[in-house]
Amino acid sequence: MKRFLDMTLSALLLAILSPFLAATALAVRLNLGPGVLFRQERPGLGGRPFTLLKFRTMRPGHGPDAERLTRLGRFLRRASLDELPELWNVLRGDMSLVGPRPLLMRYLPLYTPRQARRMEVPPGITGWAQINGRNAQTWEERFELDLWYVDHRSLALDLRILARTIRIVLSGRGVSAPGEATMPEFRGSAPKKENG
Repeated sequence: MKRFLDMTLSALLLAILSPFLAATALAVRLNLGPGVLFRQERPGLGGRPFTLLKFRTMRPGHGPDAERLTRLGRFLRRASLDELPELWNVLRGDMSLVGPRPLLMRYLPLYTPRQARRMEVPPGITGWAQINGRNAQTWEERFELDLWYVDHRSLALDLRILARTIRIVLSGRGVSAPGEATMPEFRGSAPKKENG
């Protein structure tokens, strides 16, 4: 049922939003030049890699993300419009509408066995962590929310998350951690101290 919902809603949204997607692509092309889409390999279900699609928001080159982020890119991120091409990932079966966000491939060896459980379900465009703080959380808080979703996932919960996502996106809250374009680099979790 979840896959049916993913395919139906993603196809419907792609059709409805196609003029808007085209206008956003044109704005990115005029602002950043050739190459409207950002493509990056991310881990999917079970850690299997897939190519994530987003609208570009940063100038090419080296340097901190916050410095390369353009004014248009900042707007696209605040409104979550840069994520819209991921609907194609959902339609292809790489992602779900709801699930833990797909992070970077280089984080895989840094996960604890518990944190790696977030890949027991397909990654999502939105998820339980996104409606409970978004990028204004610590990595540990985010992973705990992801794991809560893995253990409690249901169609009813997915519908609840989708409904709340609309409100969160419209508010523009939690897009980035303080002083970051989105989130700081994940460098692994510190081992927990034993009691006593």
